[in-house]
Parts: sequence; structure tokens; C-alpha cells
Amino acid sequence: MADGPGVVGNRFGSAADDYAVHRADFPSAGIDRMVALGVGTPGQRLLDLGCGTGTLARQFAARGCTVTGIDVDARMLAAGGGLAESAGLDVSWRVCPAEDTGLGSASFDVVTAAQCWHWFDGDAAAAEVRRLLVPGGRVAVCGFDWLPLPGTVSGVTEALIQTHNPSWNLGGFRDPGPWARRQLDGAGLVELETFTFDVDVSYAVKSWRRRIGASAAILDLSAEATAAFDVELAEVLADRFPGDDLIAPHRVWASVAVSPV
Repeated sequence: MADGPGVVGNRFGSAADDYAVHRADFPSAGIDRMVALGVGTPGQRLLDLGCGTGTLARQFAARGCTVTGIDVDARMLAAGGGLAESAGLDVSWRVCPAEDTGLGSASFDVVTAAQCWHWFDGDAAAAEVRRLLVPGGRVAVCGFDWLPLPGTVSGVTEALIQTHNPSWNLGGFRDPGPWARRQLDGAGLVELETFTFDVDVSYAVKSWRRRIGASAAILDLSAEATAAFDVELAEVLADRFPGDDLIAPHRVWASVAVSPV
């Protein structure tokens, strides 16, 4: 586990507004794939771990689930609550860690975790998921990562991040799925299916810069170093990708498992 829950919460919560406004939501095509595997069908009781601003929580609520979103930072939940309210969605929000939610045993049909499992104590989180799920319930651990292909917006941006923050170790062509699956298996959850696909995501230049500024790689930096990075990123983007809009390749992945009956 790279950081404790408090450290993670303080890091992302400080940029909650930019995270909410400038970070693209989890793609609906990925949601569709999970629904086809029994994750997030109408009427299910769904718990979204490490939900942040609710990119999954809000979408599953819109699809008819009864959704609870949890996170360790109240600022992220407040931002997610504002987005849900503006969309007319009903989501319950709770400040607590994924490893010890305090919620009732066998109280959820589905548990999801998007772009957050690497911040958890995975073994403890998997055991908590097993406790929370009804027999036959589903868990989906998933992600939506920029794909640092050479010469692309994502690749050029990541190379610049590595220059400004050499200690950052979450870049490259990572696949968190295998170790997440091992942890779920260790808790007695049975793998159902995995999937991966790539998508191109359109960003306005300003939104891409703000989205990157709200990432862990940049939130690690001092205010002065963050400002210097953003100035150089703006210059690099203008030089390499002129215009008002950018296309950034991303990868969507998910691992779905089932609680034994």
C-alpha cells in the first residue's frame, strides 16, 4: 500500500473541485460491460469503494441501483454529492476506509472499486468486500488510466511528469488486475471474468492541464513545482499538439468476481 488512507484523502481532497470538473467519467462502454456481468443492474444495492467524486456511483444510480459511495475524504464526497444533486441522482455518501467500512454484513449485492484499489490494503479490502456481499454477489475492481503511448498526448504528458517528479512510480503500462485478482481470490471470491479495451478521450487543453494537476503525480509536488510543471506542460502541448482540443488514449479494465453461494 503506497500511502495510508489519511494521506490519500488529504492528497486528492485538496483538488476535489478540479477532480470533479476536469477528469473524464468512467466510460459508459465499460459500465455496459460490467452490467452484462451482473454488476450494477437495476434494483441492486451497490457499494462503491474509494468513490472520490462518484464517477461510478453516479452512473450506477442513474441506471437504477441503490448506491452508497464511500471515501476517506469528505471533500471528495461533497464534490460528488454536488454533481449527483445537479443530475437529480440519489446517492448515499459515507466517510470511511474500504478496509473497515462499519457497514452491515451481507448488505450489498454489488461492490465496485474504480481507480483506487492500489491505494488500499488489498488483502484487508478484499476480506471486507467478502463480508459485505450477499452470497452470489459481485465485485468489480476496475480502472480508467491514460495510456502513455509514445508520441501521444498521454505519453508526452507522462514523460514530462517523470521529469518533474522522478519518484512517482505509478506510470507506464501497468496492469493492476492480476494482483487485485489474487487478493480477491485470497478472500474466497471466485473470478468470473476480466476485460480490457482502449479508448480515445477528448479533452480541452485547459481541462487536460487541470486534470493532470489533480493527479497523484502532481499533487505530490510543492506549489512552486506544480506551477513550473503546468507552465512547461502548456508549452509542450502548444508545440506538439496545437489547437484547442486534445485526444488522449486511455485504457479501461475490470476484474469481476463472485461471492460463493
